[in-house]
Amino acid sequence: MREELENFFERNYNYHTKKLSYTTAPEPNYTTYPELPNNVSELNQNPFIPFSGRVEEKDLFFDREREMRRVFEVLNSGSSIVLIGEEGIGKSSLLWMICQEVETRLNVKRQPVFLDLNLLHNESQFYSELCYEIGIPDSKDYQLTRNLRSCKILLAIDNVGKLTGEGFTRNIRDYLRGLAEGSNAPLKLILAATKPLNNLFKDSQEQGNTSPLAGICQEEHIHPWNEATMRAFITNRLARTSVSFTEEEIIQLIQESGGHPRKLMQLCYRTYSRYVEGLQ
Repeated sequence: MREELENFFERNYNYHTKKLSYTTAPEPNYTTYPELPNNVSELNQNPFIPFSGRVEEKDLFFDREREMRRVFEVLNSGSSIVLIGEEGIGKSSLLWMICQEVETRLNVKRQPVFLDLNLLHNESQFYSELCYEIGIPDSKDYQLTRNLRSCKILLAIDNVGKLTGEGFTRNIRDYLRGLAEGSNAPLKLILAATKPLNNLFKDSQEQGNTSPLAGICQEEHIHPWNEATMRAFITNRLARTSVSFTEEEIIQLIQESGGHPRKLMQLCYRTYSRYVEGLQ
């Protein structure tokens, strides 16, 4: 009798255990589902940022590959170069990105140094900042020349027109030319200016001379974007969003911007903002 009861309980235990094993739901696999943002509005974050100032992120930099190739052709030939274009045309962004590409696209290894003259107010600050960025003792004139003998620098100067202002003299341009002349020179220059250097530095014309920097810098003119490039830019930025601009809006953006990247970015920012405000 006891043995029969034990067999009865064992059979029932096994039956219920198996039944539970079939009816228990499996653990969900959370790794197969994308994580949603904490705030759903992040899905509509405006893709037209930054809409002012230079672009410093590679994934936000658009177009200008032709100009980039031209710049490195000139630099690899042993010359210096100046980017010439209107305000807001994208010179600063291009200048910055060229510095990021030096390691892979420049034949002779040089250390890129970027100086924005809008942040410097006289020659003393210029030389001090130059030495700091290169990593050599603070110096100028002949001592700086000696300190640079073992250096190979690609010096990118943004807003070079600032050298015409109070606190700067022609001497600094003569000095930079001396450091940049010759294929094995310690400096090679890439400048950004709003007009040709001979027109920018009037003191050269007054003395019947050409600008010291114009004599060693090849010119590369930065032109506005054409319609195809502007359309490609808008499409590229909107591709990661749920928003689409109408054809009428795109035509208006193209006409109002005139092909200026900064202005187009600002106009697109406002247009996109109106869509997002309508969704809230």
